[in-house]
Amino acid sequence: MTSARRTLLIGLATFVVGLALWLSGLDTQIFIFTPSKAGVVLMVVGGLEALYGVYKAVRGEAPRN
Repeated sequence: MTSARRTLLIGLATFVVGLALWLSGLDTQIFIFTPSKAGVVLMVVGGLEALYGVYKAVRGEAPRN
């Protein structure tokens, strides 16, 4: 699997996990954090990583020697 595709898939998986936390934890609070807020953070990080994967795929990677 190429690096760009792997980065894109990991970013999308992180986004989906964040979305699940956000949707399921709207009225729940665990000792230190609220799952919905952690879900929003994971969605932002996952979205940025997915965009970086798209950027790497479009730009193309030079072969390393």
